[in-house]
Amino acid sequence: MILGFIGTGKISSSIIFGIFKSKLKVKRIYISSRNRNIAKKLAKKYNKIKVLKDNQEIIDKSSIVILGVTPTVGFQILPKLKFSKSKKIISLISTINLEKLKKLTKNKNIVRATPLPPIEIKKGPIVICPPNKGIKNIFKHLGEVVEIKNEKLSNKFWATASIMAAYYEILNVSSNWLIKKGINKTIANNYISELFLSLSQDAVNKRSQGFKKLVADSQTPKGLNMQVLNELKRDKFYNKFTKAMDNINKRVSS
Repeated sequence: MILGFIGTGKISSSIIFGIFKSKLKVKRIYISSRNRNIAKKLAKKYNKIKVLKDNQEIIDKSSIVILGVTPTVGFQILPKLKFSKSKKIISLISTINLEKLKKLTKNKNIVRATPLPPIEIKKGPIVICPPNKGIKNIFKHLGEVVEIKNEKLSNKFWATASIMAAYYEILNVSSNWLIKKGINKTIANNYISELFLSLSQDAVNKRSQGFKKLVADSQTPKGLNMQVLNELKRDKFYNKFTKAMDNINKRVSS
């Protein structure tokens, strides 16, 4: 298998790191030089990676092309590139739908994928649309594959995938609160990261129960957890959270 990455940003590099930690058999990976620092780092670390300046050369030499550019750049460069009808394309571009991608590339062999940075450690969900056995066989080595037939429904996952920065900010705020109260920074960061890791793992282990039950089980009447939850609800924290996802959904669905 020969992969070609057009665009070498955070997600693309995370996929590449994940690939080399997995059992996937890759003969060669071609990457673009658009992000010179990342491209140079990857090529230095892995001898199967080669940096090419010309995007068309990446396409021609690869069996599968992965589009990891921004929507703006995608609209600019894709019409100028030539994709054979048999070329397999994986698009990581958030706001260019399948119909537009097919017109821009003049290729119908396209799958949209929504991986997240933890794919670097072979963790996390990877939404692909439409279902594709070959693409699934690649991503199943890198995380939990979720196949969605309906593209409009698949867009909903872009909204929930957009909570990463907000999630990390909760960790940041929590750790900084401890630090301001006199806790050593290293101890604070270790405690908060382990706290959220344990909560996430517990949620994974008990997901069949439903998250509503976890919310209920983590509270006692007039307890500390109930107080924090009620204060956040009173300030409409979760309403604003839902509204933010609604806004992202509108953006990616337009």
